[in-house]
Amino acid sequence: MTGNKRICICHVIGAHGIQGELVVRSYAETPEAIGRYRELTDEAGSRRFRVRSARAAGKGVILRIEGVGDRNGAEALKGVALFVDRQDLPETEDNEYYHADLIGLEVVEVVEGRRVGRIADVVNYGAGDLLEITPEAGGPTVLVPFTDELVPKVDFVAGRVVVADAAGLLGSGEEPDDTDPNDA
Repeated sequence: MTGNKRICICHVIGAHGIQGELVVRSYAETPEAIGRYRELTDEAGSRRFRVRSARAAGKGVILRIEGVGDRNGAEALKGVALFVDRQDLPETEDNEYYHADLIGLEVVEVVEGRRVGRIADVVNYGAGDLLEITPEAGGPTVLVPFTDELVPKVDFVAGRVVVADAAGLLGSGEEPDDTDPNDA
């Protein structure tokens, strides 16, 4: 899946030395591979940064960009997220996905085939990726583990993912029964 989406490839976490080098937290599979993307942008896409070099270091990746020649310039970029065009990223292997490609896809329940929502985000709190789903019926978002068992199919052509609602997280689509069984 491609398009003109932009993907966050790293965050500037500090300055390195006095010659304007940046320390970045890279999200590339091989951290220093961000050096092959010759141009990065800020989140708004309004500022462009030409990459001169990138090398791995113990605390992250040391990145040198054109136009930043001293520590003050590097420190001014601390906290900035840097993006690359999705189309410039390598293609994924089978069953590998860029999070940005999943966001916005329709979510369909596997058994009944009913539409239950849309993917709002993909998050990871340390135990694996979770799909954050905005329910079709409204209400708070729902987190579903992004595993083969719970998400057996991702179909970019149809623009949807199929979710097994084994835990009943996505609701039945029916109004809840508010009757008290003890009233009978």
